[in-house]
Amino acid sequence: MTQPLFIITGAMAAGKSTVAQALAERFPKSVHLRGDMFRKMIVNGAAVMGPELDAEARAQLALRQALACEAARQYHAAGFAVVYQDILIGSALTAVAGRLADLKPRIVVLAPSAEVLAQRDRDRAKTGYGEGFPPDVLAGALARDTPRIGQWIDSSAMSPEAVVDAVLAG
Repeated sequence: MTQPLFIITGAMAAGKSTVAQALAERFPKSVHLRGDMFRKMIVNGAAVMGPELDAEARAQLALRQALACEAARQYHAAGFAVVYQDILIGSALTAVAGRLADLKPRIVVLAPSAEVLAQRDRDRAKTGYGEGFPPDVLAGALARDTPRIGQWIDSSAMSPEAVVDAVLAG
């Protein structure tokens, strides 16, 4: 039986990492592929990621997504269930879904409210939002610019386990 490939996306603090890890743990042979790890590998010259992206930042995001897709493809070919999570908003989600279309990925968009994003960001050790970059920027872009493909889940009042159950039932 072919293992599944999931793409988990949403704004910062949507619960992508937590849900992706919990989902991957449900399979006996699985990988939690964090798209952001490719950005973190850059030692010098990393572009600033924020609400406004310059040409270099857009190029680095495209590279990160291409590398993640290739890694997902290789793990999948080796028989792993793959849970790839990243911030894929707007055309980025379409591009990644297209790049992996032959593997029939299950797309999951976590879309809690901007208020919940703000609270979750405050409650965690790493923070991504700030005065110049409030949660409603990404929440709004997700709602406005991202095609309605896959399973959209308003996880505002859901535990990670309940989200995983919904994904697997979906």
